[in-house]
Amino acid sequence: MKLCLLGSGSRGNAVLMQSRDTRILIDAGFAPRTLAKRLASISVAPQSIEAVMLTHEHIDHSKGVVAGSQRWGWTVYGTAGTLDVCASPVEADVRTISAGTSFEIGDFEIDVIGISHDANEPVAFVVTGKSTGVRAGIIYDLGVMTQSVQSALDRVDILVIESNHDGEMLRNGPYPASLKRRIASREGHLSNRAAAVAATECAHRGMSQVVLAHLSETNNTPRTASENMRAALRRTPFKGSIIAAPQDVPSPTISADRATAFGAAQLSLAL
Repeated sequence: MKLCLLGSGSRGNAVLMQSRDTRILIDAGFAPRTLAKRLASISVAPQSIEAVMLTHEHIDHSKGVVAGSQRWGWTVYGTAGTLDVCASPVEADVRTISAGTSFEIGDFEIDVIGISHDANEPVAFVVTGKSTGVRAGIIYDLGVMTQSVQSALDRVDILVIESNHDGEMLRNGPYPASLKRRIASREGHLSNRAAAVAATECAHRGMSQVVLAHLSETNNTPRTASENMRAALRRTPFKGSIIAAPQDVPSPTISADRATAFGAAQLSLAL
């Protein structure tokens, strides 16, 4: 299994995943032109993607889903609450999923995890490559790590987790008080500290990658988030890599063995 964050932050989110010959997107929060451009930069054609799974309906996660599915034939998966808001015009295959259930797409098995966020039936995903057993948790846009979410992350090999804001930067920053309260609430976004606590709870020697997602451009920095996570994981068996995902360009390719990449070797799949 390998994955690449095509961008992550308040201006758009999309995660490309591949296991054997199956490719999926988690979220499509960019305009189709941007999605196509970023996919082209890693030698992936949009039409080679089988499906897009939506975490929730907010525009930074769903902006390109309607046009992308119509243009490239993606099957769209989302909860009833999500699909009611953002996918009603989709003419492609649309499938409803529910928290607490599992389903399969090609070589992927996907567990759907209910989360706490100010959206209509939001979820996170734990995705397993059936041929390899590699497990990746994609957990962002949530205000609190509940026990059910934490339990779902047990023994993941790759953890993509929101590390949205530094608490002090948020408190002292320029946002109005109402927005600060929303971000810091149980239905808002995880702080660096909360993300670090969650990561330490599921850290183990076999976990090879922690990817910090959805960083605020106003109330955080990649260095601050990374240093906070690194300090916390230093006290655990984790010996892997920590990456802060960028907003405006794709991340490096992430895999359980840290030895593969999207690129020329996958061109036959893209064509």
